[in-house]
Amino acid sequence: MTGRPRLLFVGAGPRAAMLLERVLARTDEQTQLDIDLVDPFPPGAGRIWRHAQSPLLKLNSMTRDVTVFTDDSCTIDGPVRPGPSLSEWLGQWRDGALPDVALDELSAAEARVLEPTGFPTRRLHSHYLDWFFRRTVAGAPEGVRIRVLAGTVVAVRAAARSRHIAALADGGEIEADAVVYCLGHTERDFDPASSALAAASTRLGLQYVPPAFTADADLSQLAEGGDVIVRGMGLAAVDLVVLLTQGRGGRFDRDTGGSLRYRPSGREPRLHLGSRRGVPYRSKVTSSLQGDPPAREVLTPAAVAALVDAGHPLDFERDAWPLIAGELLHGHYRELFTGHPGRVSGTWEEFRQVLRAHAWDDPGLRAAIDAVVPDPLDRFDVAAFDRPFDGVEFADADDVQQRVRAHVAQDLQLRTTQERSPAQGVFIAALLSFMALAEIPKERWNARSRAHTLPVRWHTFFSYLASGPPPHRLEELLALADAGIVRFLGPDIEVTAGERGFVATSPHGAGETVAGALVDAWLPAADAALSTEPALRELATVHGSGLRVVDAEYEGTLGRVRVTDEGRVVRHDDSVHDGLFAIGPFTSQIEAGAFTRPGANSLSLRQNDRVAAALAAHLGVAVPVAP
Repeated sequence: MTGRPRLLFVGAGPRAAMLLERVLARTDEQTQLDIDLVDPFPPGAGRIWRHAQSPLLKLNSMTRDVTVFTDDSCTIDGPVRPGPSLSEWLGQWRDGALPDVALDELSAAEARVLEPTGFPTRRLHSHYLDWFFRRTVAGAPEGVRIRVLAGTVVAVRAAARSRHIAALADGGEIEADAVVYCLGHTERDFDPASSALAAASTRLGLQYVPPAFTADADLSQLAEGGDVIVRGMGLAAVDLVVLLTQGRGGRFDRDTGGSLRYRPSGREPRLHLGSRRGVPYRSKVTSSLQGDPPAREVLTPAAVAALVDAGHPLDFERDAWPLIAGELLHGHYRELFTGHPGRVSGTWEEFRQVLRAHAWDDPGLRAAIDAVVPDPLDRFDVAAFDRPFDGVEFADADDVQQRVRAHVAQDLQLRTTQERSPAQGVFIAALLSFMALAEIPKERWNARSRAHTLPVRWHTFFSYLASGPPPHRLEELLALADAGIVRFLGPDIEVTAGERGFVATSPHGAGETVAGALVDAWLPAADAALSTEPALRELATVHGSGLRVVDAEYEGTLGRVRVTDEGRVVRHDDSVHDGLFAIGPFTSQIEAGAFTRPGANSLSLRQNDRVAAALAAHLGVAVPVAP
């Protein structure tokens, strides 16, 4: 490669900013490099975390649990360049140590009082991401020129000397030696089910809001006082509820007894919430461990090595799920026995042998637990935790309300009080299990696991357990239920469209609900070939190839672009592009998010470093990294 090499980032959100930092970590004062980042949204924050959204929307992570920096926990080849977590950054701002950070009035008021255990707004977080991006760019060596363009890449084509030319929506072009796609979550064409619902709503005069990033969804069509069925009870649904209640002028306050109450504005619709489980994602855990430190006791490195070396394709349900369930049980009971020994009979060493002697779903284990753990709230049942209403038949709609509200109230008690710290043990066990599974090469899994159970079954269970809403959002949900603004539909709801409107029913005997509007409250599935981003769609269908898995028992697709572990795009003929790279949820890499927890040796930081190394080597700008 001759002259100054040029690197083009398609996208400039958090993942792109963090990858840029890893590339720059491999440069020095001798490096000559031009870097362009193209994104219609602000660099650093990108679309999802941009400042221009409702100040009511929040992260579901505490400030102490958010960082974009590598640290000493990271097992990476590139240099570690530590920096402040979001909580530490806020402390620096309060101390006047960040003169280049100008917070808007609402964000400044929030920053003055937000604790490390508080949940920040997305708008405040956007300032942190903006600062990180600006700091990263400012720290580049003199020979590295970085340019940010507010625009959209619509196509990429091959050029001479193994280069590529990117066409921009405004008619401009950029020629580069390497192109890396970092587009994050994008909208996509409707799937057949959404298409049918959209067509039916138009024909019948109903209102339908398809899967979307909630902050960008058109909610104005949902009339005040009207009935709205909401499918999904994860984070998108929580944001939806916030925007349709507080976002329409309602407010929360506490009565003389300390209970939270909702004061309606009169502009809210009536929201009927249901999902597969029939309950919201579990509250974020705010307790701390007070017993023995966490450790992988079931899904150990040796167990992972045995899975890798097994003489057959791995099946998630058969080979991995029993180990994960066992790990969750160990996480819960280790903390219970060592952190709260007065609430159990016997010692952890004794009970550990009981766990090792039983399968996770063995009825004999339940009997053994009952014998030594007298308080039912101290017992942990993996299956009941996953599907709390499995096998339940509801007497009527009022029975659904009572049971779901009792479930949410108990979940808050178990996951936000220090006396119930075993919930933190379960959370950490899940996190360790997630990291352990990431050590298994994806090619070792059978087709069903790669196409369905890993990205759907496991990922949604992990999100339900570990990535739920801040506790106060669930407390608000209960207050909204008390005020009659929210009602619950129960599990396994089915929705049809007809002359009466949208009709929601549950096979568990909760009656039916009729409404003039339906919202599917979840993010669109990451199908690159159907993305509304033209560059990503072209990448999946022209330059690269979609991940399709086939074996004797299953055939399926993830809708994701095939890439190597170094992020190189794989063509349809299985050859690898020299100059096209991709990273993020639309690729075949394990989905790992963008920013992460400090001290966690996060998968996202390791992926970023690996891709950055390949980019720097391809561009010929890599400098030796000290061991």
